[in-house]
Amino acid sequence: MKRFAKIVLCAAIAAAGLPSFPADGAQAAGGVSIVLDGYPLPFPVEPAVMNGTTMVPFRAISEALGIKVEWNQAAKQITATNSGAEGAKTVILTLGKSSASVNGAAVKLAVAPQNVRGTTMIPLSFFGQQFGAGVSWNQAAKTVSITSPKKDLYTLGFYAQGAYSEVSLIPDFDAVAFGWSRIDRSGQYTTSGAEFRWPQAAGDVTPESIVQNAAAGGTAPYLMVYSGDKELELTRNVEDLQLQQQTIAGIVDTAAQKGFQGIALDLEGLGMTGDKALVQSQYNAFVKNLSAKAKSAGLKLTVILHPLNSSYKGYDYKTLATLADDLVIMAYAFEGETGPEPMDKVDESIRLALQQASKDKLILGISVYSENETSVNAKIGLAKRYGLKGIAIWRLGLIGQPVLSEMGKSIEL
Repeated sequence: MKRFAKIVLCAAIAAAGLPSFPADGAQAAGGVSIVLDGYPLPFPVEPAVMNGTTMVPFRAISEALGIKVEWNQAAKQITATNSGAEGAKTVILTLGKSSASVNGAAVKLAVAPQNVRGTTMIPLSFFGQQFGAGVSWNQAAKTVSITSPKKDLYTLGFYAQGAYSEVSLIPDFDAVAFGWSRIDRSGQYTTSGAEFRWPQAAGDVTPESIVQNAAAGGTAPYLMVYSGDKELELTRNVEDLQLQQQTIAGIVDTAAQKGFQGIALDLEGLGMTGDKALVQSQYNAFVKNLSAKAKSAGLKLTVILHPLNSSYKGYDYKTLATLADDLVIMAYAFEGETGPEPMDKVDESIRLALQQASKDKLILGISVYSENETSVNAKIGLAKRYGLKGIAIWRLGLIGQPVLSEMGKSIEL
């Protein structure tokens, strides 16, 4: 994986190490909330403080971090297995037993695991120690914060038309989509025009050399094709088979001839009005035709989509996931929203997508135009929590630059 993909979330962890929790006796923690990577984590049973130790539901945290959990009813044991940066680890805990087995070695527990309404509760500090999660306690807010351990994620970056100053960022990504083509307002595919155009050379730096150098450095270059539907330019393409064939031929020819390894299809604006089922069917046919031609040319296909909880209903995730190599959930620019995108809407967009496509096909799109350091990291945390393939960043030129002027900070991923 690329250096950029080795993501460690920036949530604050107490410098002194694992936190101490209030000794309130064996009782419910009373309004305690659990936050994983900056966003609340649902729990079947509220955390409790037992003999001064905060106890949390083991399975809920483990599965949110991608740790496999199995329950042995006969032995009253719960087994967690995980493969991380430090190798494989197997942890076995037994109800009522004050020691755990960690890769076969006994490790003492502050409090033995307890069963509370069918849920195994274990010391939070033990979890952090064994699985590399950071934990902290905010007494005033009564909040337990958990930072998940680092995890390799696939990263896709979007590159602007002629921003040669951003070339140095390309090697940090697994793939980069270059926004150098579009379907214009007349419905024609083009690499010229006022926007999303093929850039001019700058001395020895040419668009072709950027693409070649990206591929040579291990970053897969994708040709991004953009379209809106303000003048019904996209509608014409899905309705007019002859125009559609011309468009697809132009896209594939450009990608193949210019040395791209894939196509990133960003065709926006379908299905706000009209027969949504018909629009979905027509767009499916467009992508199916493109997919077949791209495959025959040895090109990958990424399809960038409005989230399912947006106003645009012309996108059939289930079918498109069978036609493309992966799908980007464009979980930003929700109607009427300003500033960082609401986490609940982003969360909902992921859960809806997971009902239609497998997690290894889904990439969470994050626009740093509207985000700040904390909110970007929280959204990366959601991608990790749901086990998505990775993240897509719009766009490279904003990484390392101030995103919100009042913060005076830069995004550091």
